Amino acid sequence: MSYNTKNYKEQGGEKLVLAGEVIVTSSAKIVVDSKATIEGLPTFDDIPKQTKIDEQSPSSAETVEDLAQDFNNLLSKLKDAGLMDSTEP
Repeated sequence: MSYNTKNYKEQGGEKLVLAGEVIVTSSAKIVVDSKATIEGLPTFDDIPKQTKIDEQSPSSAETVEDLAQDFNNLLSKLKDAGLMDSTEP
């Protein structure tokens, strides 16, 4: 019977292969040298730019119905800008 581990150091110890799950707890610290090369992560150019929405005026509602309308207008602007899912519950 043989066993192949998912996590191992290649011979010579210069490469560590982690194919299983890695859990980093809140007390852990990860240090990356400033000259290190990290591959496979998105760059800032890959991250969508935040969309601006039309200004929402402060509410001057004097009734609950008017306040609800102001709030719904804000929700509509967020949905139209793609910053909030527009599916109904």
